[in-house]
Amino acid sequence: MRTYHQLTQPQRYQIYALRKTKHTLAEIAEVIGVHKSSVSRELKRNRGQRGYRPQQAHELATVRRQKAVPRLTADHWRLVDNLLKQDWSPEQISGRLRKEQGIRISHEWIYQHILVDKQAGGDLYKHLRRQKKRRKRYGSHDRRGKLPNCRSIEERPARVNTRKRLGDWEVDTLLGKQQKQPC
Repeated sequence: MRTYHQLTQPQRYQIYALRKTKHTLAEIAEVIGVHKSSVSRELKRNRGQRGYRPQQAHELATVRRQKAVPRLTADHWRLVDNLLKQDWSPEQISGRLRKEQGIRISHEWIYQHILVDKQAGGDLYKHLRRQKKRRKRYGSHDRRGKLPNCRSIEERPARVNTRKRLGDWEVDTLLGKQQKQPC
C-alpha cells in the first residue's frame, strides 16, 4: 500500500514541462510516480490566472499547509478526559474547547474516544449522562423476521408450481391480524 506524501517542487516542474508537451494526466502521473488523480488535483488547486506555474503552485501549497488545522495531541485528549470525568457532555466539551481554546474536535469524535476507552477497560463511559445498553449499528444485517425451521423456496417440490392443490398458493400460508388468514 502506498503511503501519502506531498508533491515536491521538482515534481511540480516535471508536471509543468510534461503538460507543455501535451502528455496526458496518466502519463505525467506515471513519470513522477503518483496517482493520476493527484496530478489532476494539483492542476486544479494550484492554478493561477495565467495557468499552472510550478513556482506559484509550490508557494500556494506551502501557504495552505501552514494554515492547516493541527492534529490533536495527547495533551488535548487528557483535557477531554478530565472534562468527561467532571461529567461534561461531549457536546459541551466540543463547544467549549472550540470557543475558548480554538481546539476543533467534534462531539462524535469524543464519543468514539469513549467507546475505544471502554473496549480497553476504561471507565469514561460511566461519566456520560445516559448510558445506552447498545449502540445502533448502521449497515448491519437485519435480524427481524427469522422463522425457525423454515425451508428455502428453492427446496419445494416441482408439482407445487402447478398450484392445483389447496396450500400450493403462497397466500394460503399468510397470517394476518389475530392469526387469521386474509380473505
